Amino acid sequence: MITFSVALICLMIGYHVYGTIVEKIFAPQRNAKMPCEVKRDDVDYIPLPTWRVYLIQFLNIAGTGPIFGAIMGILYGPAAYLWIVLGCIFAGSVHDYMCGMICVRKGGASLPEIIGDELGTFMRHVMRLFSLILLVMVGAVFVITPASLLDNMIPDSGWLWSSGFWILAILVYYLFATFLPIDKFISKVYPFFGIALLVMAFGIGWNIYTQSGWLPELTDSPFSTHHPQKLPIFPMLCITIACGAISGFHSTQSPLMARCMTNERYGRLVFYGAMIREGVVALVWAAAAIKFASTLPGEEGATAYEKLAAMGNPAIVVKEVCVSWMGRVGAVLAILGVVAAPITSGDTAFRSARLIAADFLHVNQQKILKRLMICLPLFAIATALMFIDFNVMWRYFAWTNQMLACIMLWAASVWLAREKKFFWITLLPAMFMSVVTTSYILVAPEGFRLPLQVGLISGVIFMLVFVFLFFHWKKHNTKQ
Repeated sequence: MITFSVALICLMIGYHVYGTIVEKIFAPQRNAKMPCEVKRDDVDYIPLPTWRVYLIQFLNIAGTGPIFGAIMGILYGPAAYLWIVLGCIFAGSVHDYMCGMICVRKGGASLPEIIGDELGTFMRHVMRLFSLILLVMVGAVFVITPASLLDNMIPDSGWLWSSGFWILAILVYYLFATFLPIDKFISKVYPFFGIALLVMAFGIGWNIYTQSGWLPELTDSPFSTHHPQKLPIFPMLCITIACGAISGFHSTQSPLMARCMTNERYGRLVFYGAMIREGVVALVWAAAAIKFASTLPGEEGATAYEKLAAMGNPAIVVKEVCVSWMGRVGAVLAILGVVAAPITSGDTAFRSARLIAADFLHVNQQKILKRLMICLPLFAIATALMFIDFNVMWRYFAWTNQMLACIMLWAASVWLAREKKFFWITLLPAMFMSVVTTSYILVAPEGFRLPLQVGLISGVIFMLVFVFLFFHWKKHNTKQ
């Protein structure tokens, strides 16, 4: 309980202390013209109240990642606490803030255009394809996961209310939410879903302190894996818990709210603050899952980690924790938050995909038919992906997600260097994530399956090559 409490406090301190440092390095301009003023189209570029922008940003980035990922991540032991706190403060929140604020400075540019401006035309084309693949995968994942949650919650009654019914219903909803103007639906409904998610986090957090059970502490061998399958903490944990620590998906979402924000001085609350809040959600669910599992009956001598792993699908864990701890009313609020999170992240994933495709195809988005022209092929591809084994798709999604975060951090480092600002705030996490993503794809079952030691050494070598290229570029391109 001590470690969990200290971790929560550290996240709050991180927002006020390190968030302020990052903000001062970026130096927001209070009188700068904002994209919502300069490019207002009343579809995607439209000024919104700051509290709405904050709640929408929080809900956009808080899919099932900080919940499902945290439940799976705590299987590695108390190292999950460290990764959530340190990753969120020094990597994830910095990543989200820099992406959102650079987008503002570039007039609302989408992620591939931001990266292309900093890393070159080749990377612009690569990131257009890479971002679209990730966003369509996110859309597919965030159809399947809420559908399975709803199917698990509602008693079996044939096809009606089945998983197939919910998949169809969510896809239809996504289609409308993707092409409607942002102020017609998203800005009106999402803040309430965001509040539901916050109520859920508060309710589960309160029960962590009041319910009986066991929580791991940092004194419990934090750097030794506790995973029942003995999977190594590094780099597996850093891929398993993405949302809640650092997630490249967020860099596709931040431009949506950068186009609606009315002043640069709100950037720390909207981008850095929403990521810290997501870290709190991840921390709460990591602790709740393991504490609840510790009270379950099991084979003699079974650990809480083994009991949690035996529960299987994280959706089942969410349902059991909510119902057991919060009763019917509390469970409805909690599950509403858990179901709303992936649904609202899924539709904004498709929305981001539409905008990215529209940017490089130069298709004006003011007419509904032109929006549908881009939306329908994206939905067709996402539907086809749903026939792939979910566990395989989730792992590829997780790696692609972290790879995108890594690339965005390198692009932000280049931007800061161009602006003659302190670039180490993004360079250090970029270096770390380079090792994570490279070593993971080399050692993972869905990767090259090399020995762990070979993967880690290769990851460090790749990272050093990237660092050399960065400083070589800096030496020859930032003298003017």
